Amino acid sequence: MPDGTLLPPSRLVDATSALRIAGLIRLTTIDYPGELAAVIFCQGCPWRCRYCHNQHLLETEAAELLPWSEVMGFLQRRRGLLDAVVVSGGEPTAQTALGAAMREIRELGYKIGLHTNGAYPERLRELLSLIDWVGLDIKALPEDYPAITGVSGSGELAWSSLQILLESKVDLEVRTTLMPTWTPEYIQTLSQRLADAGVQNYALQVCTIARARDPALPAYTTPPQALMAAVDPQNFSHLERRGF
Repeated sequence: MPDGTLLPPSRLVDATSALRIAGLIRLTTIDYPGELAAVIFCQGCPWRCRYCHNQHLLETEAAELLPWSEVMGFLQRRRGLLDAVVVSGGEPTAQTALGAAMREIRELGYKIGLHTNGAYPERLRELLSLIDWVGLDIKALPEDYPAITGVSGSGELAWSSLQILLESKVDLEVRTTLMPTWTPEYIQTLSQRLADAGVQNYALQVCTIARARDPALPAYTTPPQALMAAVDPQNFSHLERRGF
């Protein structure tokens, strides 16, 4: 099966059993705006972001994975009590079984949310018809991505995913984690470029240095509040800050 291909219903069972699931949050009010949701965490991510605090989700394989049948059993029992299911990670779109899993979730009547770093833009494009809301990480200007992710070309992929999502009109939130070395001028430039691209809902997050994957990540040279103040709230319909 080529990467990103969505399987027909007759092959859903085989496909979804291959989905590598690291964990499940059974109830959350913060991961899908305005909805009571469960969160499925997918195992594996192609990037190694310096500030990542979910290091246990990075490797493709893990010693203990949650069976898809167990996840589906839980979702079947919660029909009418939960509104949505958010697929997070790791990076969910790294797995070709994701489309089949989303179809099964949708058949139960749930809305579907996706947390993604945008590493697979064409695969994301094929999933759009199954998704109601997306939280997309935009980590930096495209040329500055490798310093964060450790992967050449990662910025172009993420910004391509942003363009795909903006053109699709899917409900979208863009999130940026403030790097400790950034200046107010940098985040002003980045946020302005996002606004110019058409981003309406934007969230800024403080980097949790104590939990970061890279122990050499420095303390903030400019206080996060000062970085936040450099973003013009009039550029966005909704501007949120988290961890301040």
